[in-house]
Amino acid sequence: MQTRETSLKTQILYIVVVCLVVLLLWFGNEGDKPLVYTGASLHHSVGLVDSESNLVVRESVAMNGTVSSTPKYIMNRGTYTARLAYVAEESGSVLELWEQGRKIAAWPIDQTQTELDAEFTLSKDAKQLQLQVNYSGKGALTISELRLIPRTMFYSDTYFFIALFLVASLFVWFCLVKGRLNLRQEQLVDYSIILGVALLAMSPMMQTYLYNGDDLCYHLARLEGLKDGILDGQIPVNIQPEGLQGNGYMNAMYPYLFLYIGAFLRICRVSIALSYKVIVFLANLGSAVCAYVAMKSMCKSRRSIMLAVVLYTLMPYRFTNIFSRGDLGETLALVFWPLVIAGLYHVVMGERKYWYFLVIGFSGALQSHILSVAFVAAICVVTALVYCVRIVKEKRYIEIGKAAGVSLLLNLWYLAPFLYYYFGDNLSTGALRWSGYFEQSINPSNFTQSVSLYNKQYFSLGLALFGCVGIGVIWLLCEKKERKRDMDGYLMYLFVLGFLLAYMTTGYFPNKAFLENDLFFNVATMIQFPWRFLGPASACFLFVGALGLARSEILKPYRNIIFALLVGLNLLVIISVPTDNNHMPYTNAEAVVSKGHESKLAANIGLFYPHEWRLDGAGDERLVSSVITSDIESITIHDYQKKGTKAVAVYTATADGEYIELPIQSYKGYRAYDENGKRLSFERGMGARIWVPVQGDGKQHTIYVRYGPHPLFITANIISALTIAGLIWRRRKSRMTEDGEAIEE
Repeated sequence: MQTRETSLKTQILYIVVVCLVVLLLWFGNEGDKPLVYTGASLHHSVGLVDSESNLVVRESVAMNGTVSSTPKYIMNRGTYTARLAYVAEESGSVLELWEQGRKIAAWPIDQTQTELDAEFTLSKDAKQLQLQVNYSGKGALTISELRLIPRTMFYSDTYFFIALFLVASLFVWFCLVKGRLNLRQEQLVDYSIILGVALLAMSPMMQTYLYNGDDLCYHLARLEGLKDGILDGQIPVNIQPEGLQGNGYMNAMYPYLFLYIGAFLRICRVSIALSYKVIVFLANLGSAVCAYVAMKSMCKSRRSIMLAVVLYTLMPYRFTNIFSRGDLGETLALVFWPLVIAGLYHVVMGERKYWYFLVIGFSGALQSHILSVAFVAAICVVTALVYCVRIVKEKRYIEIGKAAGVSLLLNLWYLAPFLYYYFGDNLSTGALRWSGYFEQSINPSNFTQSVSLYNKQYFSLGLALFGCVGIGVIWLLCEKKERKRDMDGYLMYLFVLGFLLAYMTTGYFPNKAFLENDLFFNVATMIQFPWRFLGPASACFLFVGALGLARSEILKPYRNIIFALLVGLNLLVIISVPTDNNHMPYTNAEAVVSKGHESKLAANIGLFYPHEWRLDGAGDERLVSSVITSDIESITIHDYQKKGTKAVAVYTATADGEYIELPIQSYKGYRAYDENGKRLSFERGMGARIWVPVQGDGKQHTIYVRYGPHPLFITANIISALTIAGLIWRRRKSRMTEDGEAIEE
């Protein structure tokens, strides 16, 4: 009776705590708070700031035009109000609203008033929304404050956190409070450590702002473009319909499977910053899980398994990619390196049934980063050559064939459009080979660096991984073994491979001389940066150190000390993450504009569409947002509407031989039809836009343009879907067989 009463009290207390946390999350909602700028905090190039933080612009500046502006926001569709507090001596100044370089609205600043309320509605999400104050050049204009007020909300981050917390609470309720989760104590501890390490790796991003890495603006553009493509009805998404000022941008050339998570969050109006952070957190969690699963399949020592989890998740190169380089693709690819290394071991000499590790590792890298999967493929080939005799002798080529075949079929949905456009369309790829390669080599003295107080970007193995190298030296080279085991040979192979990869990142590797060779030049300039080898090198050293610690007889008395030392050294990586030392999110309660609130809208980061994967000739200077005619006197454009990859243009032409150009990049897959459904032929005009000849009969005609995937893509999608269904069916059948055998026993 007492036990039941205590249990009831516990359940009531649990519900109360859950409700309290939900209430606190609700009170912390920033999504409906305005963005507030004083005149001094607006971007401005002219004018004086007075003692009250007002921006004062006088005729003495001898100019007119834009004098102040907000940052550029990625803004959800909805209704907003811009409220400008000012004092104007003369009329003529204007508050303007701009989106991707186009002015979409303007409101005159009345000299007889001191406040302007300008309401506007965005029918679709904005990519670069900005408010600008256009000065007339006459009289003094004093800007006191500018507010951007959401009539709905900027973003739904608070609702996302509440939903996530409630789901987690229900899981805990049914699995722990109700006792429906049958976990051993060791498993519960392991899973708690995995989650804790993933959260620790995320801690620098738990600050209120979004780190601006080198490539972050590009990956934010990919995330937004994927969301737009889904809303356009594309699955998979090959074209980012709103990219390049609405002209469209190729999406199929950079893997994007895991970005679907963030894209669906964006569809639910979660801010782009939080959507990005969720992907990074899942990458951290995935790295910990993959290291755990891979090491557990090769080692029974929980100490070594958890060492691998901590060292791999917190290794310096991952942090450099996340916080400094902003390289989301390589960050995601690093998740799967432990499974690749473990999968290769099992394929060539371990448990044959774990051949699917290699499938998951290869597929995960392929769906994350093309260059990383090239490294994976190269190491797979080298490993097969090293162990070719054993593979043939033990007929392990069967498992290799399974892994290769299933990997190909699973990823055919992505490979088909990638290869089709890479080899079949006139894409710009020159920017991919800009790096001199040799100049990006690393000074070996930086390899031990774990704490960086002054250098934003550093490339290091870290002291902990150097400790793994030391363990490998002691175990593999110093200990005498009575009987050499298969794993000893494989770890020696990883040891040598790790050293070779690390050596190739340094300036001591003769890549300067090798660059004179055409083959090496093509490969090196495509890789761009030799430091990319640090990822697989770190994974190799990790396996050598963690497994060596479990197997070494010399180190056996010191295992606990070494474990604590290596983990402690690796925790220093958290300190190395650059920070601007601004730990206070707000200066006061009224100044709601902050690095946190602003950065959730990607202010001052923005979106970037690189030149690679555009069509040749589609430079920024040739991008337009309206229909262009070959003769403005004989062609009249009555209407032009574009939604996603679908566009409609209505025109009248009085002369034959003329044409119109639609502001759409003419990637293969676009089709054009007239009002009768007849297929129209078109070519590529200036800036690689769709160039359509017109009918000069003086009648009104309509051109319908839409994107449709190639039949090859649809076939590839079906094959990949059938492969997934087949694997699920086989797994279920295998489980039923195992359960039947267990019942018979």
